[in-house]
Parts: sequence; structure tokens; C-alpha cells
Amino acid sequence: MSKRLMSGVYWFLALEFALGAVTKFWPGDTVFSSAYSVKFAEWGYPSWMRFAVGALEGVAALLLVMPDGRARFLGATTLMFVLTGAVTTHIVNHDPAVESWAAPTHLVIMGVLALANWPADWRDLLRAPAVPATRTPRASSEADSA
Repeated sequence: MSKRLMSGVYWFLALEFALGAVTKFWPGDTVFSSAYSVKFAEWGYPSWMRFAVGALEGVAALLLVMPDGRARFLGATTLMFVLTGAVTTHIVNHDPAVESWAAPTHLVIMGVLALANWPADWRDLLRAPAVPATRTPRASSEADSA
């Protein structure tokens, strides 16, 4: 796939999750659904949990648009954890498929993106990015002989 197409996919998914994060922080009903404070309570979670989920979605969305493969991997795996919780919540609460198809779909997409950005060595996730060495000017031989 071309780099531009993949970059567009990452940006589109990041915008989706950034919008999802904003709606988690929104105090009332949204254009898309009822208030998440009410939804989280109906699902059996404390209403403040929406802030934690929204923060994770927002940070992961930022990580998805970074050009570094490690950041994209961390963003995709973070969203996999969040989406696993969403899918489990929909299953446990017997939500209709019409309301819960997005979470499993995005879970599969994030799994593919995590595999595509899988680091060659897991320790690469912990290392700081390599900074190219800068050349220091050497003293000329004339300055050395003086």
C-alpha cells in the first residue's frame, strides 16, 4: 500500500477515536447517542469511568498519527485494550448488534494495525529513538602545530 493511503487510514481512525474521546467528556447527549455518563451507569460502571476511557482514546488517537512505528504500535494496542472492554461490555449487557457492531470492527482493525507496526524486538519499545551523531569540527593541523 502506498504511504499516503496508509497515512490517510491512520488519520481517519485517529479522528474517529478523538471524536469518541470528546463525546466521553461531553456532559450531555451528543448527536450520535445519549450521554455517556448515563450509558456507563447503565452498563454498570461508575460515570467517572468515561473520563478514563476518553483519555485513553484521546492519547491513543495522538499516537496513531505519529510517524514512528513504535508510537503507532502503542496507540493500536492501547485501543485494543479499550475495545476489548467495549466488546465485553456489549456482550455482557446483551446490547443489540445494531448498537454494538463498531467496537468489534474497530478491535479487528486495531489488531491488524498493531501487527503491522509490531516492533522487531520488544525491547525497541523501551529504547529511546536513535539520534544521529553530530560531527564535531576537528582542529586543523595548522592550529595543532602552533
